[in-house]
Amino acid sequence: MIQPSHLKPGDLVGMVCPAGAIPLERVQTCVQTLETWGYKVLLGKTVGAKHYTFSGTDAERAEDLQSMLDNPAIKAIICARGGYGLSKIIDKINFTKFIAQPKWVIGFSDITVLHAAIHQLGIASIHGPMAAAFNKGVEGEPYIQSIKDVLEGRATHFEVAAHVSNQSGNTTAPLVGGNLCLIAHLVGSKYSLDTKGKILFLEDTTEHHYNLDRMLIQLKNAGLLSGIKGLIVGGFTSLKDEWTDIGQDIVSMVQSYVEDKTIPISFDFPISHELPNYAVKEGVDYYFEVSQTGVILKESAIF
Repeated sequence: MIQPSHLKPGDLVGMVCPAGAIPLERVQTCVQTLETWGYKVLLGKTVGAKHYTFSGTDAERAEDLQSMLDNPAIKAIICARGGYGLSKIIDKINFTKFIAQPKWVIGFSDITVLHAAIHQLGIASIHGPMAAAFNKGVEGEPYIQSIKDVLEGRATHFEVAAHVSNQSGNTTAPLVGGNLCLIAHLVGSKYSLDTKGKILFLEDTTEHHYNLDRMLIQLKNAGLLSGIKGLIVGGFTSLKDEWTDIGQDIVSMVQSYVEDKTIPISFDFPISHELPNYAVKEGVDYYFEVSQTGVILKESAIF
């Protein structure tokens, strides 16, 4: 897995909206923070623009993302927000120049589609907070700092509290995953995640419990849970109903589909649509250890 070059002061960071729209004022704190870190920032045409729920027409969003990917001066691209729309344009993107000169791509939610496409190229990317998260103040600082750490080459290392439903074990493997809805959405397409031999992480928001169950069934039936070496279940936030409507919460759902596996499994890990949401590298080897005392996730290079 190729890791793009780490950033240094003076480097240019592009910001783009390849899916949903975000008001220009909502990205200002992010821009200011990136400049404080010593970077220059280039806003794409879609940042602050709006076309219904999108940040532009399909053609406009594809053109803006393509321009960012192709620009040799840009060393990293942060997606201003997710929403919906990347799957409508991903086939229009030409990754030829990006492959020749990889750069970090940062985002989550709908950006899972872009991560999946980049992963198939053998290039690492960053699943992490987007522009709006920079407005969270002191509460969001650890998660914003985790982006800076990755961009500047400091190996990620997280230690979190144990969860009563965790399954102990340890493994070292590439980390892949993202939003459950989008991972299920990609099943059957050329962008479907290859999870075999990987540590899979999942998160989601604003879903009904029955729909989460349906998506987990889809992952299971498509074989995406068959060969995994570890499973990280992040935040499942702002759900639209109570678990009692279907009789299972997210923990018991997941357990029912991996009950035959003797792999490390961590629940309530700080990767989420809301806070907490740490930045992690997609496609990079991590050491993952789950025990009764807690959970460790760190790049294997520092293990």
